[in-house]
Formats: sequence, structure tokens, C-alpha cells
Amino acid sequence: MPASVTLKQLSYSTPDGHTLFSDLDLTFGPVRTGLTGRNGTGKTTLLRIIAGEVQPASGSVLCSGTFAMLRQHIDTVCQVADLLGVGDALARLDRLERGEGKEEDFLSADWTLPSRIDAAVAQMGLPALEPNRPLATLSGGQRTRVALAALILQQPDFIFLDEPTNNLDAGGRAAVAHLLHQWRGGAIVVSHDRTLLRWMDAIVELTTLGATTYGGNWDHYQDAKARELAAAQHDLATAERQEHDAARRAQEAREKQARRDGRGKREGAKGGTPRILLGMMKNRAEQSGGAVENLADKQRSQATEQLTAARAKVEVLTPLSVKLNSTGLPAGRIVLSATGITGGPDPEHPIIRNLSLTLTGPERVAIAGPNGSGKTSLLRLLTGDLPCLQGTVRLGGSMAFLDQSVSLLDPEQTIRENFARLNPDSNENTVRAALARFMFRAEAAMQHVGSLSGGERMRAGLAVTIGGDNPPALLCLDEPTNHLDISAIEAVEAGLRGFDGALLVVSHDADFLTAIGTDRQVTLD
Repeated sequence: MPASVTLKQLSYSTPDGHTLFSDLDLTFGPVRTGLTGRNGTGKTTLLRIIAGEVQPASGSVLCSGTFAMLRQHIDTVCQVADLLGVGDALARLDRLERGEGKEEDFLSADWTLPSRIDAAVAQMGLPALEPNRPLATLSGGQRTRVALAALILQQPDFIFLDEPTNNLDAGGRAAVAHLLHQWRGGAIVVSHDRTLLRWMDAIVELTTLGATTYGGNWDHYQDAKARELAAAQHDLATAERQEHDAARRAQEAREKQARRDGRGKREGAKGGTPRILLGMMKNRAEQSGGAVENLADKQRSQATEQLTAARAKVEVLTPLSVKLNSTGLPAGRIVLSATGITGGPDPEHPIIRNLSLTLTGPERVAIAGPNGSGKTSLLRLLTGDLPCLQGTVRLGGSMAFLDQSVSLLDPEQTIRENFARLNPDSNENTVRAALARFMFRAEAAMQHVGSLSGGERMRAGLAVTIGGDNPPALLCLDEPTNHLDISAIEAVEAGLRGFDGALLVVSHDADFLTAIGTDRQVTLD
């Protein structure tokens, strides 16, 4: 029997009573399926329910075959062997090699295990690792690669991956993609990495309304969403026409009734018609006219409801587009000049040495390199967040820096208060207009930053830095898409596409760098 995962009438609510999904029916076959959706829709929770780690409120999960799960967060207290799931097996081999093994050790020993471990670790792009090496001595990306190597060792029928490329450099992302490309079993992958989702055989989109399955990879899904948008726009045009026609018919019915009423009054004023007959004629005309008018009003009400629903669907499907004020940055101006800079978090061992860099005009430059090569340190040196041990940095205009946590925002203040603090010359109209461009309208602008999701916080950071009357000539961004869902990433991309200043960006997201139109790349070894 082929491996499969079947969900029937599955429901789950958070401890505070918020329903994530209700009566969910889904089937995952032995193919690679990407599970996507906005943050907060319950993707990780659904994966944990399938794995048996969380109990649903109702419904059932039926899994045929074996499975293994890669989690977002890995405990750093244990050792490499523990993460690989081979601690006991290696201890058994060690006892046998020392001549201390028992009969059951001989019966269950796997002498191929050390070579298979080396092969799995090498497949994930890691050097040979001592099994007793503490995980705390590895970087986050290295730990993720070891966890992926564990899946290769186990070879289950199904693998469940929860955001496997978070915190990975380009090499690590390529290793995950390679693993999935070679995988012949079933896979359910929660991810916002569009490059990774292109390796999928199907996409399941989880929303507050349920789940929708799309055949094909991410590009097929995008095509399907584009067709949905085109159909929604057609439905909107039809609804607008029907609402206009219904409004016209209702007005014509009222005018016709008014003319009847006028004729009746004129006939009554002539005095030639018996009063009882006039009364009967009046009642008949009122009943007939009232029925027609009520029908016309009902049709108009229905048309208005359809129009409202059509507009809402188009708004949901339409990508965000942001129009910003111009920086006025001329093409020939040098906005950043760094000469021979050296520095880093540890002055005794500077990670950046003798580096020079120049940005001219509205250039868009990506800083690339493997994890640990000093990309974030370089940004901090260039923005003055870290002092240079040697060399000079000169700015040719105003500059703003958004780190991964958007720390320039005060979490105790509202979005509006943060904007006013960072743009002291802006009046209330400017503040509201700028925040509205980034979808913080009316009461949404009064949310405290500490209550925002990662995507909302990054969007708020863009609003307060580049959304005002005088956006900076240079904007520096450090991994702006980390931990954001695809909807939030696309909103950030839309904001940056509307920015005509210079950009200096650290990111491993190739789709993001393409979407914002980077001109060149500086690679750190």
C-alpha cells in the first residue's frame, strides 16, 4: 500500500479559543507537497498534528507508512549523534569494538552505519563530524543540515519539513533543494521559500477558510492564482454592471409609480369618477406599483451584495502596489563610499578586513556569502552600528537601516507614534497617508509595534523609513524576508519596488533579490 496521510473532519483551536481550521479534509500522497499560507493560519500546528505531537479538537489522522520530521527549532544541548538518531547504535558498535558487546549487540549491530553517516553528512555539504560533538558548537545552518542528514539515514516513507531553509545560506538552501529533488517518498514541506516550492509536485494553500490544493509546483500555483484574479476581476465588472442596471430599474420603478400617483390625483380632481371606484383604482395601483418597486429594490440589494463580495475577492487576490515620494537621488551621486574598512563584533578577530565598496546613484546591491562570512557585520560597519577598526565610511546623503528585528521601532509605541518620532517634521496628514500606503489605515495605524507579526513589523519599518515626504537616499536591509510568509514578502517587495533610492541588501532569497531588481552582488568569502 503506497504511503499516504489522510485528514478527516480535522478541527483545531488555540488555547485562547481561536479556531485555526475546522472540518478539514485533506489527503497527501507519496509526492512532494508544499504547504503554504499566511503566518498564523496553522501550518506548523497541522504538521505537528499529522506527526502525532499535538491532538486535534476533533477529526482523525490516518498515516500509512513511516515518517520523520524536521523541526524549525533544534535543541542545542545534545550531540551530533543524538540529532542523527544514532546514539544507541554507535554505542553498540563501540562496545563490540572494545570486546564488551553482548549477544544482542552482535545480532542488531549495523556495521555500515559509520560509512552511511559520513555519506549522509557529506550529501548535505558538511565536513566529517565527530558523533559526540556538541550541537552548540555548530551554527544554526549546520545544525539544520545535520537534521536533514538524519532524514537521509532514516529513509522514511514520508518526511515532514517545517521551514527547512530558514537561516540557511545559499549553499544550505541548495542542499535542501537537492535532498527534495532526489527524494522518492512523500514529503510535506511548510515553506515560504519560493525557490524550494518550485521543487514541489503540489501546493496546498491553508487559509482561514480551509485548504485548497493546486496541482503542480509554485509556478503552476502562481498561474492558477493569476487566473483566479482574472476571473474575480471579470466577476467584479459583471457585478458592477448588474448593480448599475438594478439601481436604474429601481429608479425607473419609483418614477413610474410617481407618474401613476400623479395621474390618479388629476383624475380625482376632475370629479367625473365615482369615489368608490377611485379608491379601488388607487389601491390596485399602489399594490401593483409597490410590488414592482419592492422587487426592484430587492434586486438592487442583491446586486449590491454581489458587488461587495466581488470587490472583496479582488482585493484579496490583487498584489500590493506602493507609490512612494521620490528621493530625488541623481544617477551620478555617490551615496556610500567605504575605503579599506576592517572590523567586526570581535575586535581581536575582525571578520571584515580591508574591504572597499562604493554605491553610486540608485544602485541596488546585494551582499552575498555563506553563513559566518560577515554579511551582517559588514552592514553594521557601513551603517555605523559597529565602529571600524581601520578605514573610512562616507555617506553622500541620508541613510536608514532595518535589521532583522526592525529594532529602530519602539515596541511600546504605536505605529503612528513611531512614524511621528522618526519623522518629526511630518504633519498628521503626511503620517496617515504614508502609513496607508503600507496598508496601515485608520485603527490599524494605532496598533502597538510589540503586538505585530514579523511581516507587519517589517512593513511598518518600511513605512516609517521610506514612506514619508523625504525618504532616505540609501536604505540598508538585513535579511528582510526571514520568517515572513509569502504574502508579507510580496508586500515588502512591492514597497521596495516603489522606492527610487539606493538599496544595500543582505539576503539569501534569490526570488526576493530578483523581484526588487538588484543591479550587482558583492560576495564575501
